[in-house]
Amino acid sequence: MLTSIIDKIADKVRWGYLTAFILLLISYILTFYSSQQVLNQQTRVHHTAKVINTLDILSSELKDAESAFRGYLIIKDERFLNEYYNAPRLIDSTFLKLKSLTSDNIIQQPRIDTLQLLIKNKLNLLSSGLTIFKNNSSVVADTMLKWGYKGKLTMDSIKTLVIKLQTEENDLMIKRSNRVTTLSNFIKVISVASIVIAIVLAFYSISTFNKENKAKQAADEQAEEFRNQLEIRVNELYKLSTELLELRSIEKFAATGRIARTIAHEVRNPLTNINLATEHLRSEIPPAADVDILFNMITRNSNRINELISDLLNSTKATQLDYKAVDVNDLLDLSLGFAQDRIDLKEIKVIKNYTKNLCPILVDIEKINIAFLNIIINAIEAMEPKKGILTIITENKNNSCVVNISDNGKGMDKESLLKIFEPYFTTKEKGTGLGLTNTQNIILNHNASIQAQSEEGKGSSFIITFNYA
Repeated sequence: MLTSIIDKIADKVRWGYLTAFILLLISYILTFYSSQQVLNQQTRVHHTAKVINTLDILSSELKDAESAFRGYLIIKDERFLNEYYNAPRLIDSTFLKLKSLTSDNIIQQPRIDTLQLLIKNKLNLLSSGLTIFKNNSSVVADTMLKWGYKGKLTMDSIKTLVIKLQTEENDLMIKRSNRVTTLSNFIKVISVASIVIAIVLAFYSISTFNKENKAKQAADEQAEEFRNQLEIRVNELYKLSTELLELRSIEKFAATGRIARTIAHEVRNPLTNINLATEHLRSEIPPAADVDILFNMITRNSNRINELISDLLNSTKATQLDYKAVDVNDLLDLSLGFAQDRIDLKEIKVIKNYTKNLCPILVDIEKINIAFLNIIINAIEAMEPKKGILTIITENKNNSCVVNISDNGKGMDKESLLKIFEPYFTTKEKGTGLGLTNTQNIILNHNASIQAQSEEGKGSSFIITFNYA
């Protein structure tokens, strides 16, 4: 009888662990499959973004050619035609890239062929207009006006078709992004299910092995093994989730850069025309005090707009780095030295919890110093005089060098935290909103990562993770 009871308990143990093993195996298979699908969808989203970006470049190249043509008509300087003459070659190269990217899209291919014909027609119109202009002793003739109207209609058709192409690609991107979100949620469900399996397994083990001491010891060993496997799976899922968040941040930063370049093209072209027209008018109109004031006002504000565009582009573009191996603790001390006058002025207390003998990191010292200094200055400005505590921690974590810069300032709400790296977003009265955008750009260009944590009334923390040299 006792043997029969023990056998039944042993059978329950076997079936219990067999069921748990199957569930964990299914969980692992589903996790692996979902991860591959996420990576696949991310690749497709990136591909769609490249198509949209290529269309933007194509439009920009055509607009540059037209702007150079107009500049020549106004100034009559052959140097303006250099960009116009280079345009067909650049446009042909961009079309080859665009056709390659959309080779698997039977809907977009005919539209792209139509777009190529329209752009070729537009360039022919510009060429004919240039010939007429030169043959007419560099004077705008009535015949050119006719070509100009045709060119406008062609350009409108090109813009409409480009918008249609981009709309199609944006729809594809939305669908693929939604797919990524669905898969991410599915991975979360699998994680929860895995944890539930672990809890059920642990409860089953305890309740069963209480009836038989010998069987309990064997089952404990197996349960520990399963727990270790589950912990590995959970860590893998956490790592994957972190990578997804970083991917989204990089995509958002790339989209910001693309938008910045688009704005630069869209604004600088008319800005160039304004400057050219201003200089032309200045040479034609007799000098007068009030007229000079107006001309100077136009020039000054035009230069200001150009500077704003340059600042935005510089904060989002990739930069060439001069890498050197350096101790991160020394680098932080260098940044603190640059901010020492502000620290002394507000009587800020600085706490440095450095881990000694950290491996050196490979960075551009000047650029990283700018990034650290931006974060430190923001922290100082967020704290009250005589009450501020600036804490800087360095440590080795997961074979990476981690820097944590924290303050006890006013902190940020969740909405501000989500927008903190966006261009021109600032909570300061006189801030430009480009400091942290530039900081993020520098960190990402070093293949490092930056995360911000904050809570209203409790301060903020910036966590930067570097790979060792």
